[in-house]
Amino acid sequence: MDESMAYPRSGVSDRDQEHTLFAQTMQYVAMTTGLFALGAYLGRDLHGGIGIIAFIAAFGVLIGMQFAVRKSTGRAVGLLAAFGLLMGLATAPTLAYYASIDPSALWQAGGATALFIVGFGAAGYATRRDLSGIARVGSWALIGLILFGIVLIFVQIPGGALIYSIVGLVIFAGLTAFDFQRLRRSTDLASAPLLAASIFLDILNVFLFFLQLFSRNDQS
Repeated sequence: MDESMAYPRSGVSDRDQEHTLFAQTMQYVAMTTGLFALGAYLGRDLHGGIGIIAFIAAFGVLIGMQFAVRKSTGRAVGLLAAFGLLMGLATAPTLAYYASIDPSALWQAGGATALFIVGFGAAGYATRRDLSGIARVGSWALIGLILFGIVLIFVQIPGGALIYSIVGLVIFAGLTAFDFQRLRRSTDLASAPLLAASIFLDILNVFLFFLQLFSRNDQS
């Protein structure tokens, strides 16, 4: 009788830990997003070269998080905060450009991003189907998309920017769903900073893809 009662207690404990991880991760995502916005504001007058340096530094910090999270959650959270601020500085010239030519596109992209993340995040969190296969395909597709983006810098392809944005959204639909499924399946509270960084990157990339789309629509 004691053994049979132990299982429900264990189940409740797992659910509590799952909810705690979700809440903690979302708090970290909100913190990172806030610091990103601060960095974008502080760097609004920066030149593109400084933005590239900040971008490289941000991913150096992200790599450092992989090691810091094993030793100290507090250190990992500090690096996550630095990552958000640096990504804001890195993206500031791009956001300032769009703000100067079409400020309404920023708000439209923000609203569309919120709906996109909520929709695909909820789907990934709720589904019982293993999405790891979709994530693997999405990761390879993302590499292909990056290469396609490099080609677009040097070669004029009709509708290339539109194709780039739409394919990017399709890829991140799968990656967003996968990241939220990881969030549901994990019970390791120490993984919250890394999960938050991954979800934040989903949000940022989706926002930038929508920004291109809405800016194109307004210019046409």
